[in-house]
Amino acid sequence: MPRPVPLERARGRILVMFSGDPQGTPDWVRALETGDDEGWFGPGSAVWEVHSGIPTVVAGIRALLMQTLHPGAMAGVHDHSRYREDPLGRLAGTVRWVLTTTFADRAQAEAACAWVTRLHGTVRGTYASADGSTVAYSADDADLIGWVHCVFADAFIGSHETWGGPVAGGSDQYVREWARAGELMGMVDPPRSRAELDAAIASFLPVLRRDERVEEAVRWLRRPPLGRGVGPAYRILFAGAVASLPDTYRELLGLRRPRWPAIALTGLALRWMRMLLGSESSSLHYTRRRLARLAAARPGGVTSTGTADRVA
Repeated sequence: MPRPVPLERARGRILVMFSGDPQGTPDWVRALETGDDEGWFGPGSAVWEVHSGIPTVVAGIRALLMQTLHPGAMAGVHDHSRYREDPLGRLAGTVRWVLTTTFADRAQAEAACAWVTRLHGTVRGTYASADGSTVAYSADDADLIGWVHCVFADAFIGSHETWGGPVAGGSDQYVREWARAGELMGMVDPPRSRAELDAAIASFLPVLRRDERVEEAVRWLRRPPLGRGVGPAYRILFAGAVASLPDTYRELLGLRRPRWPAIALTGLALRWMRMLLGSESSSLHYTRRRLARLAAARPGGVTSTGTADRVA
């Protein structure tokens, strides 16, 4: 049965946000069907479980909020990003990197990370530190790579545990597996447990601060130009992201935990989005087609990791 026109429009708008395509199947999603291996993670991994869940929608907002607190990361976004002129293009680019690294074969995942690294090579400049001195930065600096990796990992696992439940293998398994993405992006010795991840983020506290650039970015993240069909739902998701942040970082951002039940209402909004988008994303659909092809080419329909074929 066809969806009502307003719902179909809302669905298309959401898919454009995440993939750049109103059907959710741009070329890079269809390319997930190609390749000769399962990728860096594969079925049964904690990364697959977390990144295929609808709470990743909130994780993206939470990660971007946290990212703004590092003055080097914020300077790069402020000086080089087109998020004001092309907010959906920037979001779709981030989603493309995450999903390709997660679901594609190893060659495509490595190429996606290399593509982002090349872009980072042009992002450089200076910013004023808390004591007023001028600090040079480059997006490929070790501390910035580490900061971005850690806040993304924290946002994904934190959002999944808040709205998706415990990870089957535990949060340590997710952090340990996703460390591979950090290595592919050039990070040396990324955290491999939840405790190490929390400690790594806390180690940045002396550097983190809120200034006019952060306040501008937070205002934009609160009300991006998404249109009437998606805007109200987004504002609930934003509030949920704020409510899910640890107190220390929420206070650094100058944000208050909403007085209304933002966590519960965000859960309802996420369930609505899952019903609207369908039970399985197009990226996972094309990935399963690749795995089915690989399993069919092996004796007994067994994947390269020895896992029985689970894609039928």
